[in-house]
Amino acid sequence: MKFLMLHGINHNMFGKRDPKQYGTTTLAQIDGELQALGGELGVAVESFQTNYEGAMVERIHQAYFDGVDGVMLNAGAWTHYSYGIRDALAILTCPIVELHMSNIHAREAFRHHSVFADIVQGQIAGFGVDSYRLALRTAVSHARARAQA
Repeated sequence: MKFLMLHGINHNMFGKRDPKQYGTTTLAQIDGELQALGGELGVAVESFQTNYEGAMVERIHQAYFDGVDGVMLNAGAWTHYSYGIRDALAILTCPIVELHMSNIHAREAFRHHSVFADIVQGQIAGFGVDSYRLALRTAVSHARARAQA
């Protein structure tokens, strides 16, 4: 099974950006942990990060053609306003798990709304790097359940 981790805008700055909210773990470390967990779960995990909305949309389109079994998405600020990314995600037929390191519901009011909420399997927020681990486990579980159905 193949899973895709999509990292959004500014995530290349993890480890440097606002350590109070996001900790000091780098994006490379997060991706390494996902690779290791994927190995334990017997699945392949590919990660993609971009600061360009169009590049994110094109990678989502490619995920459709690649037939990925699940997607984990931390879109960052795009979560709250990118209807382009939302519409691209809606093309996918696999489980999509939205995740955030910080608890977006305990932050500024504009962060409380996700334009992806009605098309994702669910949302995981507020557990730091563990949000990524939980998202992968959830995506794998739901993809396996679909495959058995």
